Amino acid sequence: MTTGLPADSLAFAMLHAARAVEAVIDGRNLDQALAGQADGAAWLPAARGAVQDLAYGTLRDFGRGDFLLSRLLERPLAAPAVRALLLIALRRLEIHPSAAHTTVDQAVEAAATLHGGAFKGLVNAVLRNFLRQAEALFAAAEADPVAHGRHPRWWLDTVRRELGAHAEAVVAAGNLHPPMALRVNPRRCAASDLLAELAAAGIDARACGADIPHGILLEHPVPVARLPGFADGRVSVQDAGAQHAAPWLDLAAGQRVLDACAAPGGKAAHILELADVELTALELDASRASRIGANLARLGLSAQVRVADCRAVGDWWDGRPFDRILADVPCTASGVARRHPDIKWLRRESDVARFAAQARDILDALWRVLAPGGRMLFVTCSVFSRENQQQVAAFCDRHADCLRVALPGGPLCGAESLTDHLLLPTALHDGFYFALFAKRV
Repeated sequence: MTTGLPADSLAFAMLHAARAVEAVIDGRNLDQALAGQADGAAWLPAARGAVQDLAYGTLRDFGRGDFLLSRLLERPLAAPAVRALLLIALRRLEIHPSAAHTTVDQAVEAAATLHGGAFKGLVNAVLRNFLRQAEALFAAAEADPVAHGRHPRWWLDTVRRELGAHAEAVVAAGNLHPPMALRVNPRRCAASDLLAELAAAGIDARACGADIPHGILLEHPVPVARLPGFADGRVSVQDAGAQHAAPWLDLAAGQRVLDACAAPGGKAAHILELADVELTALELDASRASRIGANLARLGLSAQVRVADCRAVGDWWDGRPFDRILADVPCTASGVARRHPDIKWLRRESDVARFAAQARDILDALWRVLAPGGRMLFVTCSVFSRENQQQVAAFCDRHADCLRVALPGGPLCGAESLTDHLLLPTALHDGFYFALFAKRV
């Protein structure tokens, strides 16, 4: 896509970010939308980073920006790209007020490339009007639930109904930049050694704690190319909360283990780092399955990776039962929305039931291939009860040979017992739900 704008200019970044935001508003995935904006040699690393920053931030705060823009327009814009550009510019004006002149100027430059420049005047007028009315607009936004919470109303209502006193903290965490955590490969490195290497490289980091023994939390995210040990498989990027899964499977050498929804391979790799097991990793999407193999190869690990629907047991199972199964099922991803801010605006309330039904079918299928005495760990990255607590209760009702197993550390938020772990998103980790089942002998 040729724009005539200098690739290192703010106008270039705002235009391409606006195109990506426009695509998300139209129902597309943000990562795919950003990939579609690539412009050959014009995509310098700094430009790519600027575009991603603007697009992610605007979608993270979309509920607020959309509210502000609605107050500044007399009627809805018939030009979606211009609307997206204004959302980009409004957010930048709010978070960088001292650079207001530059933001307005560069937004107008970007608008000049859209629709023959027909909206240059409107973009200039809307942004200058915003600067004049900012104080009153901000006050109005704080009084509006969606603008204040930066989440869809149905999402806010669900979280507040189900999480009570924890709800506001969960909403606030969903609007933060996500933390960056590392998982040290104990087969190749000690966490203390990697911490020393990070310090020598000028990267501030600290251990995650005794309950996540191979986890390291960075004070600020960095490109993986800067991480000592990444290229040679000594360390991986994985959220601290996600690092609970593999240890809770209670792994031992020689076990047959199934990771049923394995892409991109982080938990599969962690399993293999902890024990010499025979691992089968399934993934429905072929392109995502290829990432599992690439990640394992970097770490010096191997597994049988198959492209298959885990629900269609007859298509992939050899008849030998598994000792351990990781069922990290598809879900609304409401616990990791800050990493994928388009999720907040692409999801619909009806999707909660749809994902829960899919997970139900997965759990029932996988239970068939679990050996008596074996264990299955159910995981979601959702905070919604219908996908978590309600799902588990219904599963136990359907399977008389199912026993709940206590997980370490005691009950977390929303827990009714030691077997019920809802890990809510914080500044340190994302949101997950865990439940462990054992099959009666």
